[in-house]
Amino acid sequence: MPKTLINLPEKVIFCKSCVMSNQRPQSHVEFLHDKEKKDATYMTIENDGICSPCKVWKVNNSMNWEKRHNELLILLDKHRKGNGEYDCLVPGSGGKDSVFVSHLLKYKYGMNPLTCTWPPIMYTQYGYKNYKNWLEKGKFENVVMKPKEYLMKYLTKMAILNLLHPFQTFIIGQKNIAPKIAAKHNIKLIFYGESEALYNNNPTTFYTSKVSDKYFSIKNFDDLVLAGIKIKDLYKSNYINKSDLEVFFPLSNNEIKEKNIEMHYFGYYQKWIPQEIYYYAFNNTGYRPRPFRTDGTFSKYSSIDDKIDDLHYYTMFIKFGIGRATADASQEIRNHHLTREEGVNLVKKFDGEFPSRYFDEVMKYLEIRKEDFFKTCDKHRSPHLWKKVKKKWHLKHKVI
Repeated sequence: MPKTLINLPEKVIFCKSCVMSNQRPQSHVEFLHDKEKKDATYMTIENDGICSPCKVWKVNNSMNWEKRHNELLILLDKHRKGNGEYDCLVPGSGGKDSVFVSHLLKYKYGMNPLTCTWPPIMYTQYGYKNYKNWLEKGKFENVVMKPKEYLMKYLTKMAILNLLHPFQTFIIGQKNIAPKIAAKHNIKLIFYGESEALYNNNPTTFYTSKVSDKYFSIKNFDDLVLAGIKIKDLYKSNYINKSDLEVFFPLSNNEIKEKNIEMHYFGYYQKWIPQEIYYYAFNNTGYRPRPFRTDGTFSKYSSIDDKIDDLHYYTMFIKFGIGRATADASQEIRNHHLTREEGVNLVKKFDGEFPSRYFDEVMKYLEIRKEDFFKTCDKHRSPHLWKKVKKKWHLKHKVI
């Protein structure tokens, strides 16, 4: 048996500034995600003991935001149509980030954004209400791309059983939908929220507003992998209609270039502080948190759209030894809303908490037996992270 699974770093190191470890994965092209994930890369912690996101946040907190704001104005003027046509596109499901970006574009900068949505697999009542408020209070038009339910359920189920990745189908859809709709409506400008360099990606991406088109396009469609299954094998299935799969496909590289579609992080131009994003959404769009703490963490207002959200973060804990409380506490430490000591205590208290609130409902909907889910979890526990003592699993490494 290999010392680590999915190319994880063998030596576990925790950042001295936040509470994140070097087991945090960097963004991966989801429609190329196979079972082995041999090309997976992870967050770096350098010799000084500080992780790359903490260093990026330090720059973020001292950035010349006036200069970047002027860059935004130039970009918007370049794409502004002023004739009633849509001049930009904001994808989202009604979470605080997409709500914030679209509202600012329309009401502060006078743009005419179209919004688009790849719906959550299982909307929570709170997420659906926020989605409705986003559109109704913001007066936005919205294009919904909803795949056929049998296919969404099947691919989500297989993504769990093959990859322990409950959120893969949603991530693929949410990323691929925007360029497709932009191409259809002759929109050249797409905005996403914060730069992923703030959390785990290559820190050099913080210095550019443009999002790499590798996450949204492909050269050879035969290379596609969905739910850990090669597209050619999905085509052979008697259970799946070939034409139904096309909704999951990205655009070709050539089409994005021919249509001159630009994808930008709004967080490149706007200092991105999640709590302030939440307050803006609360005050301007009717966005509301859940009335209870989310399983696995201490917060109430992030990633509350989908009943599968909580399960997704639990599987992250199984695969990487770091859960939702680790991610949330690290973010709050970087924003000086928590001390590291407070973050460590919150991680010890909440990280890895089982997501019991929606678990039974999710398993029933996806037609997964609970025992099969737990067996899949055990198969994805990397031996360098986990040990079994008296029939119970324990992490070998914990933040201190």
